[in-house]
Amino acid sequence: MTPTAATRAARLSVAPMMDWTDRHCRYLHRLMSARALLYTEMVTAPAVVHGDRDRLLAYHPAEHPVALQLGGSDPAELAEATRIAAGYGYDEINLNVGCPSDRVQSGCFGAVLMERPGLVADCVAAMIAASPVEVTVKCRIGVDEQEPQEVLPAFLQAVSAAGVTRFTIHARKAWLQGLSPKENREIPPLDYPLVHAMKRDFPHLHLSINGGISSLAEAQAQLDAGMDGVMIGRAAYHTPADILLDADRAIFGQAGTGRTAEQVALDMLPYIEAHLAAGGRLNQVTRHMLGLFAGRPGARGWKRRLSEEAHRDGAGPEVVERALAEVTARAA
Repeated sequence: MTPTAATRAARLSVAPMMDWTDRHCRYLHRLMSARALLYTEMVTAPAVVHGDRDRLLAYHPAEHPVALQLGGSDPAELAEATRIAAGYGYDEINLNVGCPSDRVQSGCFGAVLMERPGLVADCVAAMIAASPVEVTVKCRIGVDEQEPQEVLPAFLQAVSAAGVTRFTIHARKAWLQGLSPKENREIPPLDYPLVHAMKRDFPHLHLSINGGISSLAEAQAQLDAGMDGVMIGRAAYHTPADILLDADRAIFGQAGTGRTAEQVALDMLPYIEAHLAAGGRLNQVTRHMLGLFAGRPGARGWKRRLSEEAHRDGAGPEVVERALAEVTARAA
């Protein structure tokens, strides 16, 4: 089978992160890497079916390859959401089987579905029947008192039998009681060897690994260990230049965009102007740019100016230009 654009791009992807990976964030990330696969925030299937679809699903064409992550546990509703989303031209539809938040649990989706692989299989079968593009799954290695060595292979077996061939595995358990979503990203121990074993046991599946990976060198080490792809979350958001500016060359062996962090900031200005002209506010975009110069001289001034000024009424591109001037002055 010829790999899809999304499958090729999944060699390195930026994780779906609630309140973070919105369309403004993804446009910024795409300026830094032409190759990496970008994911939306999780959108619930009921919201897609009953809500403001354009607000939830619209994106800039420059974002491709881009994947939509759906949350839900009703096969018919997920199929309808998939049909609707397909009309927006996403390169992949992903089912969330990893989010541990209380809100997600109350809706019986996210990580709690690790306990119901048969239902997940029914969900993805319905989604695949409704989708012109690949349907994938992002999961944990288990939840609560489950034994990951037993649960994860059974889960992969059941869900792949329903037609899914590409999974992203967050290499931690999720504790559905007693830990916050933030703690669930940090406290349960990582088990990379288990995920590596799944690749050996299921060589026909495309498996990406997620969790705790914070540099391109660590990503390459995972690829060298046999994984098909690597998904990076918080590091790609907080230090995007470190992860994405060299990703096309280092991970994909392709020419990069050639942009520096300074050039990325300048190239965001026309996008910002268009957003403001459409009635948006500056800080809706610039909040995702705070880490652009992380670790560099002038980063503190850049972040401070954007944080203090971008939310003000009438704030425009000149705020970004002033913040950038602080960085270049420190670099001189």
